Amino acid sequence: MDQPQYKLKRKAEYSTGEGSLDSMTAACVSELMNATTSFHKLHLRVQGMGSFASHKALNELYDALPGHADAVAEQFQGASEQLLSYEETAPRILNNVSDALSYLRDMTAMVNGLQAIMPYSEITNQLDEVKSTINSIKYKLLFLQ
Repeated sequence: MDQPQYKLKRKAEYSTGEGSLDSMTAACVSELMNATTSFHKLHLRVQGMGSFASHKALNELYDALPGHADAVAEQFQGASEQLLSYEETAPRILNNVSDALSYLRDMTAMVNGLQAIMPYSEITNQLDEVKSTINSIKYKLLFLQ
């Protein structure tokens, strides 16, 4: 199933650094929140060889993402001394572990793009934590069956 166009536009914005720091940070936070729902739904229906390991890894991921989203949002709003404005977007539909891995790679690109323009080192460090979580889950989905 094709993903909504806003996903592709947003991914391009991150890779090219287009968009304001505020809008990119808000989009990242929203994406982390939406990803929680996407990975939780896949967690509940993953099946086949290696499904137990995938089930456990996805559980770990959707448990961690809300905390990451909250930390990035709060730290940015504190550092910039302004509230972010969040657009409503639908969560991505994930049909299998391959879709999940692709999404995790997209999320890494998003975080890298935001880090490239982030003037606050403490938020850059928080975004490193997001990538650490993503990398750990990618390892588990790829190699633990």
